[in-house]
Amino acid sequence: MSDAEARARRIVTNAPTDLIVDRLAAELLRTYGITRTELFQVDYRLAELLPLGGGESVTGPGHPAWYAFDHQEPIIADGTGWFPVGMRGERRGVLRVSPAPADPAARAELATIAAVLGHELAAVTSTTDVYLAARRSRRLTLAAEMQWELLPGRSRIRPSFALAGQLEPAYAVRGGSFDWSDDGHRLWLAVLNGFGEGVAAALLTSLATFALRNARRAGLSLADQAALADQAIYAQHRGRQHLAVLLMEVDLATGTLTAVDAGSPHLIRLRAGAVTPQVLDKQFPLGMFEGTDYREQRFPLARGDRLFVVSDGVVDAAAGQIRYGESALDRFLRHTGPLEPLDAVRSLIGDLRAFVAGDLVDDAVVVCLDWLGPQPENGPAQ
Repeated sequence: MSDAEARARRIVTNAPTDLIVDRLAAELLRTYGITRTELFQVDYRLAELLPLGGGESVTGPGHPAWYAFDHQEPIIADGTGWFPVGMRGERRGVLRVSPAPADPAARAELATIAAVLGHELAAVTSTTDVYLAARRSRRLTLAAEMQWELLPGRSRIRPSFALAGQLEPAYAVRGGSFDWSDDGHRLWLAVLNGFGEGVAAALLTSLATFALRNARRAGLSLADQAALADQAIYAQHRGRQHLAVLLMEVDLATGTLTAVDAGSPHLIRLRAGAVTPQVLDKQFPLGMFEGTDYREQRFPLARGDRLFVVSDGVVDAAAGQIRYGESALDRFLRHTGPLEPLDAVRSLIGDLRAFVAGDLVDDAVVVCLDWLGPQPENGPAQ
């Protein structure tokens, strides 16, 4: 590591939370002669790259900023450098610098500095509104604010898997959500399809999510996690409110998938170009009845399998009297094989928006999981 890179790292790490980019810009000017440093963050719809300090957003898909974001590679165009900013697969945006240095070593250092910036932004986001407020092109509804704050992130990458999810309508989502966690040995994934409207739906999803996390962190089995969340919701609402959830656990050493289908969203497998719905035993949604017992199912995953979990809001999206439907979904998913999970999710949401000619009315949740196979790197969480 060069002295310049080490200084920039210290600047980013030690700067006040609201001045991280300003202090970094001053250091890049002093060290590399860069006169313009600007952070662009991706918005909640995955449709715009918004400058932190305000100004014109980047929306065109052919723009070099989007190339850097999509491919997670630095790109130099017309003397300007665009460097991806993210953390462990969670794409936050891109760092713009100009003039971009001609020295390849300096460019490599800037790529590393941008990655450090991504980690630092993740560390401070919960302590300041500066970066969250700058990520939105319009106001979030209260329910949407609650749902986005509840998420673990939007994408995650480990040697054995890659994972991404998205909520729609991004600025007005109500009860749809997802949650995940991994510890180097197992991956847990929950996709929730909540009922109701507005804040009431968000509160129901929040209760279910925290109940599932509480059970998971206590080391309970997947079926017991569902049972505990079911009891929590029933105790609060006595069957008047309930929600559908699909719980999954992947053994990262073997690729064995364990699932509990509690009135869940759709689980679809893409293997070698073929799209196959994964048939699960339908069980009662969480909170519908008192004391429901849930059953687990197990399936082997093959290296290269891609799993999509989609809520009813995807297949039921309608343009007038025409429904998007399972056939259109299958056709679209078949063409997502070359895409990274986040790009596959974004493409599907984009296709739905194009189909309805705007934002969706009902909640839609899309999660994509790639099983890359057991890896020797499995061990301490990355």
